[in-house]
Amino acid sequence: MRGLVNVDLTPTLACNVGLAVASHAKARKALVARDTRVSGSMLEGALVSGLLAGGVDVVLVGVVPTPVLAYLTRALKADVGFMITASHNPPMYNGIKIFDGDSLAYADESQGAVEKIVAEKNFRLADWRGLGEASIADVSSLYVEMVRKAVTLRKRWRVIVDPGCGATFNVAPAILKTVGCRVTALNAQADGFFPARSSEPTAESLKDLARVVKGIGADVGIAFDGDGDRVAFIDDNGGFVDFDRSLAAYAAYALKRNGGGTVVTNVEASMCVEKMAEAQGGKVVRTRVGDIYVSEAMKRSDAVFGGEPCGAWVHPRFHYCPDGPLSAVLILKALEEEDKSLREFVAEVPEYVTLRENIACRNDLKHEAVARIEKAITSAFPDFTGFSTVDGVRVALKNGWLLVRASGTEPLIRLTVEGESLKAANDIMKKGTALIKEHVEDWKK
Repeated sequence: MRGLVNVDLTPTLACNVGLAVASHAKARKALVARDTRVSGSMLEGALVSGLLAGGVDVVLVGVVPTPVLAYLTRALKADVGFMITASHNPPMYNGIKIFDGDSLAYADESQGAVEKIVAEKNFRLADWRGLGEASIADVSSLYVEMVRKAVTLRKRWRVIVDPGCGATFNVAPAILKTVGCRVTALNAQADGFFPARSSEPTAESLKDLARVVKGIGADVGIAFDGDGDRVAFIDDNGGFVDFDRSLAAYAAYALKRNGGGTVVTNVEASMCVEKMAEAQGGKVVRTRVGDIYVSEAMKRSDAVFGGEPCGAWVHPRFHYCPDGPLSAVLILKALEEEDKSLREFVAEVPEYVTLRENIACRNDLKHEAVARIEKAITSAFPDFTGFSTVDGVRVALKNGWLLVRASGTEPLIRLTVEGESLKAANDIMKKGTALIKEHVEDWKK
């Protein structure tokens, strides 16, 4: 859950979520962490009260990144882990993300069960003699040690790291130094107002980082979002590395290292992922948008790597949560093994043209409109080479693809198109837009 603090997400709701999870999971031990947002302590206290009332013992691990909380939940054999964060959203938002004992975020079934308990207030309160106990533990060093043992770097990489005042403010520089990098840190102080830059790492928000990387001749710049489950890269020339292309490049490396296998990404990722994976004898599985769907599919298919084109990379050898700091170290290891700079590593990935269009459609009509489009889309694109309804409707073509999805939050139908050239992308977009508008207008009648 995620929303505006004290509007959508209140202490009362946080307490009820704690009680509901205690009732649903019958948990005996829970870990609770938070990012640097100013509302974190308030919501933490309320959430913990609900857990204790439900008879759950709680270990408070303080301000740590989401992947650290997920890893520790499994490493410390907790039944459930809670991360209080709104990830890359602005500071007035906060949220609660729940992980099971195997480091997987709660999926639809468990989320639905918890929501039902909250809605019905069907809580199971513990007897006063069976209330949970709370303790505080500084255990993030276990995660740092895990990364140190997993990765050995030969080169002393010159790295500029930008935690953006978020939850990676101390862990990320510590990890990079532990593996032998020469580290300069920007915005590495905890500040839940995110005064230095947006908590979402984009080409625009990382302009200062790019200038510093180029100005001092660093090898790479690395930035994270508010809770550290996303990572973004700046190359040695100060260029922002495209999320799709870095995902595809690392996917190819992981497949090469494994001698083939499966990688997982979502329906919105570029077709360059397939191009790179197929060159290594790999297979690509596509899921709904959302890292939990990627992680679930990775576990089912025993994938070697997976992620979304927003910098959320999952490394199943370690755990099933997208992990920014771990990804940063692992890509440096990949560059060493391939004997390439980051720029050279990504340059091997083909670059395609992506276009997006939003078409207005009432909330009560948009899902039915997409269903009608699904039935007609293959007639509009008879030369299609692939068809998926995993999330909306996605049609693969010889020179690109298009995806039609109903917005989850707004009265819109979203159209995403990718083409091998600008002309191909424009042609697909023109036909796709006409098809959607035809069915939206027809449905309104």
